[in-house]
Amino acid sequence: MGPPRMSLTHNQIWTAIDRLAARAKLTASGLAKKAGLDPTTFNKSKRITPEGRPRWPSTESVAKALAATGTKVDTFVNLITDGGKVAITNVPLIGFAEAGAGGYFDDGGFPVGKGWEEIAFPSVTDEHAYALEISGDSMKPAYRDGDVIVVSPAAPVRKGDRVVVKTKDGEVMVKELRRKNSKHIELKSLNSEHRDRTLPMSEVVWIARIMWASQ
Repeated sequence: MGPPRMSLTHNQIWTAIDRLAARAKLTASGLAKKAGLDPTTFNKSKRITPEGRPRWPSTESVAKALAATGTKVDTFVNLITDGGKVAITNVPLIGFAEAGAGGYFDDGGFPVGKGWEEIAFPSVTDEHAYALEISGDSMKPAYRDGDVIVVSPAAPVRKGDRVVVKTKDGEVMVKELRRKNSKHIELKSLNSEHRDRTLPMSEVVWIARIMWASQ
């Protein structure tokens, strides 16, 4: 009589993939991209079918993820069985292009409303943190198309921090904070082809610090 077989649950296999991504300091979508897969392959929205049934990752996709991260099968099994646990935090995610639209943030810059996906990150301590997926090349070389940044609306901002700023006219931008006082805020562009900005504080709805980036 052979050893008992381990019966995998849907949650265990997806949690292991999240842990694999976290070990590589990647998001689930970043892991998929690194493995040469469609970036949405491991997204939360792909784990359940439109009919509400569990969707399992394919053997091929898992194999490619293991190869891309240089992970052995026994290490992955260890992640499934809770060994080598990595702290995972799910944070809300939207595309950067959507961030300027109404309904996603309150007046303090905290995420609200519907339309957010979720994405797994290595431990994030701010319970109000959220993620933005960069689109386009206007922030190169700091951030490229498809990179994901984690933003903390509760963290204090200081000179030299990379920040997300939203203005009263709905513009959302990523800049480096040069100076901030009660009247004005000075922002340095991350891309030399785009101009620096100086804004009256009366035009700023909120400013939030970038804590982490998946690249």
